[in-house]
Amino acid sequence: MTARQTALVVGGTGPTGPLVVNGLIERGFEVTILHTGRHETPLIGPEVRHIHTDPFDGEAVRDAVDGEDFDLAVVMYGRLRVLASLLADRCGHFVSIGGVGVYRGFGSPDDLFPLGMTVPLAHDAPLVGDGEEFRKLRMIRVTEEAVFEHHPHAIHLRYPQLYGPRQPLPREWPLVRRALDRRPYLVVADGGLTVKSQGWIGNAAHATLLACDAPAAARGGTYNVADSSALSIAQIAEVVADELGHSWELVSLPYNLAAPARPLVGSWSTTHRVLDIGPTVRDLGYRDVLAPVEAWRAAARWLAENPLERGGTLEQRLGDPFDYEAEDRLVAAWKEAQQDLVGIFAGIDWLSEPNYGSAYVGNRPNPGVLEKRESLNSADSRPKPAG
Repeated sequence: MTARQTALVVGGTGPTGPLVVNGLIERGFEVTILHTGRHETPLIGPEVRHIHTDPFDGEAVRDAVDGEDFDLAVVMYGRLRVLASLLADRCGHFVSIGGVGVYRGFGSPDDLFPLGMTVPLAHDAPLVGDGEEFRKLRMIRVTEEAVFEHHPHAIHLRYPQLYGPRQPLPREWPLVRRALDRRPYLVVADGGLTVKSQGWIGNAAHATLLACDAPAAARGGTYNVADSSALSIAQIAEVVADELGHSWELVSLPYNLAAPARPLVGSWSTTHRVLDIGPTVRDLGYRDVLAPVEAWRAAARWLAENPLERGGTLEQRLGDPFDYEAEDRLVAAWKEAQQDLVGIFAGIDWLSEPNYGSAYVGNRPNPGVLEKRESLNSADSRPKPAG
């Protein structure tokens, strides 16, 4: 008999942690998790060994693993720069988790030309530079560099914003609560068309386990983790409402007026943040475990069954006051203003009314185009059967 491979997981009790731990057990690893012990979970069985210490305290971690070696180390929590150094001679394969904010312009898209990140943002796009971005984001880059300094053949994963069960701060709660409260409308910014890469917890855990398998092509590489496709805020809102047996009117306001939409956008800008995961698919063999529409349905169901405390600390941290009275006044004022603008705009004379162009095909009229030409584009202009 040969000895079982050993794995050290730093963290392991967060949203993705138990999925990774149990996936490693299924792969035949003998797993040890190193964490504070404050967040034990029944999702991890008794066969897993626990080391309770502070993952942010380098000396405490050094003492806790003194004399131990592991075939695999997965660092999902703690001070990664320090842990990478401490585990340099203690593991055969190193997998680490970081963030996507390492890309230049992530925190300040107006610094880019043209304004905003490209869609998708290339995997090898420029990273934050010294002195040109927020310190917090620069340190993500410095941490990545430290990982490969100590583990040249490591695999480093950049996690996006995650969604799904057990999130410490579920950013989809503003949608879920409003659907549960049967709000007749939802205020969205700029049509709710903002798209950003996010990750269902099961999909992120799956990508992490693929990195643990250590494919040769991926060693020494950094990979973006995200669902294979991304839904806009409006699409997510539609899915969440439908899953919870509700429907609402999406009321679109320009972002500078759409205050209730700020927590959903999560930024002062509605520009997109869509990541290129092509190398993750190519080198790690990544595929979604759960497609985004079904994943968002599952996230909505879980939160409906496990709601945040209304007015509690977590809800307050989301930055959403759920001030429905103010929202009602805002929507009423906006709709009244729209009615006033209809008359103003109707008085504008065009030399020739702008239309959708000669290549347009759709089930709505093309403004200013003659009915005879328009019929060629109509949805009911189907070939008649022969005979």
